[in-house]
Amino acid sequence: MSESISGLMELKELYQEIILDHGKNPRNKGKCEGFTNDAKAHNTLCGDKVHIYLKLNKDKKIEDLSFEGEGCAISLASASILTETVKGKDLSFITRVSDDFINMIKNKKKITINSLTPDQMTTITSLSGVQEFPMRVKCATMAWHTLMSAIEKK
Repeated sequence: MSESISGLMELKELYQEIILDHGKNPRNKGKCEGFTNDAKAHNTLCGDKVHIYLKLNKDKKIEDLSFEGEGCAISLASASILTETVKGKDLSFITRVSDDFINMIKNKKKITINSLTPDQMTTITSLSGVQEFPMRVKCATMAWHTLMSAIEKK
């Protein structure tokens, strides 16, 4: 087996591991105390549900962020990865990373934001395989769209 195919398989396995870990052990699950904004979404096609809670401070920075939800491993992993990536960040970062993430999933674009750590980049990119399964795109993007709705108080 060539080295590049072997490396690609290892990367795919790492991505699957990350998704399964976040799906089975979601980070920041539950309702954060003192939340200032929230929004919910429900994918009626598959039954996935997500409710995003965030505590925005006066400087427009997310002090706390959590979610409640149920659904497939992709949906839960995406919500978990989202909360880990943007908690403590300001709105301009959140908008850029959300746009990048949705572009990656829907349009097969690369993540362009350069202020992510290598671990954050690997974790976010772990969901890139969803782009090959159009029925799963909404599972991966629902929490991200819901976060933006919560920020905009829609």
